[in-house]
Amino acid sequence: MLKPGIGFGVYLNVTKTDLDAVVVGSGPNGLAAAIVLQQRGLSVLLLEAKQTIGGGMRSEELTLPGFVHDVCSAVHPMAVLSPFFNTLPLEEHGLTYIYPPVAAAHPFDGGGAALLGGTVEETGRALGKDEEAYRLLIGGLVKDWPQIGGDIMGPLPFWSRHPFKMARFGWHALSAATALAERWHTKEARGLWAGMAAHSMLPLTRPTSSAIGLILMTAAHLKGWPVARGGSGAIARALSSYFVSLGGKIETGVEVRSLAQLPSSRAVLLDMTPRQLLGLGGHRWSALYKGQLERYRYGPGVFKIDWALDAPIPFAAPGCRNAGTVHLGGELEEIERAEAAIWKGGSSEKPFVLLAQQSIFDPSRAPAGKQVAWGYCHVPAGSTEDMTSRIEAQVERFAPGFRDRILARHTMNSVAMETYNGNYIGGDIGGGVVDMRQLFTRPALRWSPYRTSEKGIYICSSSTPPAGGVHGMCGFHAAQRALRDVFGG
Repeated sequence: MLKPGIGFGVYLNVTKTDLDAVVVGSGPNGLAAAIVLQQRGLSVLLLEAKQTIGGGMRSEELTLPGFVHDVCSAVHPMAVLSPFFNTLPLEEHGLTYIYPPVAAAHPFDGGGAALLGGTVEETGRALGKDEEAYRLLIGGLVKDWPQIGGDIMGPLPFWSRHPFKMARFGWHALSAATALAERWHTKEARGLWAGMAAHSMLPLTRPTSSAIGLILMTAAHLKGWPVARGGSGAIARALSSYFVSLGGKIETGVEVRSLAQLPSSRAVLLDMTPRQLLGLGGHRWSALYKGQLERYRYGPGVFKIDWALDAPIPFAAPGCRNAGTVHLGGELEEIERAEAAIWKGGSSEKPFVLLAQQSIFDPSRAPAGKQVAWGYCHVPAGSTEDMTSRIEAQVERFAPGFRDRILARHTMNSVAMETYNGNYIGGDIGGGVVDMRQLFTRPALRWSPYRTSEKGIYICSSSTPPAGGVHGMCGFHAAQRALRDVFGG
């Protein structure tokens, strides 16, 4: 018998012969995997250790009553770009996206800013003499995305139906961000690009550091960078509501520490990273697979702040006031130095800061006339260094008077991030390093990256392709693999 937890409207008494599949973990990938299986009419149980579902999609009153903060993920270009999420009737289950006029802004000293959003032509024109280079690179990807997006958002294909377009994307994506930046000349284009590439959490001189920047810029022109009305938890609620409407079962408050805890089923899908798999059932894995899991590498952590504010952030550059996301780090060279310091075990006095100001566009997040804001910087894995003053200094640098508007703050260092979400090893919110080596062996070198060495057990976390982000595609592809292997397609 499975010990009942607190269910999503369901209280279970499951016997060992009742289930086709068990999914452990209710982040975007666990929910996606559960939905794929349940859509096929299978009996699926989703287990979550916390008392609420969501993984990185949770919203809470972290500072003051009435101020709703996104605990982890805040802005969702990958969710609206997701081929799988776009097939689901999530609006019918309460999800509404809000699209800021500017997807992302990148301010500079002196009051100017580069703005990403609208059409490729609109963004390009604002970059002056880099307009043509921007149109050729990003415009080309926007045009190609309908043919290659499915391949990019999944395991690396052995063959693409559009090999030349995929090769063109791969040539740029595998480049170091600093190398690709050589095509830009203005500080605006170079700074905007550096901020996008820094989402990789890699030194900008490393190969593959360009990939996520290219995808995020493409997403801005295809779908925008929206926030979820009411908080990121709304995405989790919509996904879980749809899953339950199909007949799926959810149990919360059930922490799975061993595979032996699970009721018997034909398939198990684990929304967990390699280190957790080792702890969950290391004796079940083959020596080869276990060795690969032990060698899996995690990236830097993050230090995060949520603010309750008595007014909007007073950015000097007007365009920043209309942006859902603002990248704070100045010119490319400064961002390059800040991110390189993390990989040397240190931190920067001027860290690169990713900031979201959701309540400007979603007034349900804060009391009337008030605001919330969200920001983080990268730090060495497991760091407990307090980055509050440095992060706030970066905001103040581009928004003089910001500190005077702070009513309360809530901080989480990288250790607190891992405590909150066990998938964030050392505070790594991306599920592991995505560099040249691990791009092709994520999480292990196998014919299918979603299969473990144990028949019927699969890994579906962001440690599998296509890696981190709220898009559900890791779970989607893992569930498709399980359908083919276990349930006859």
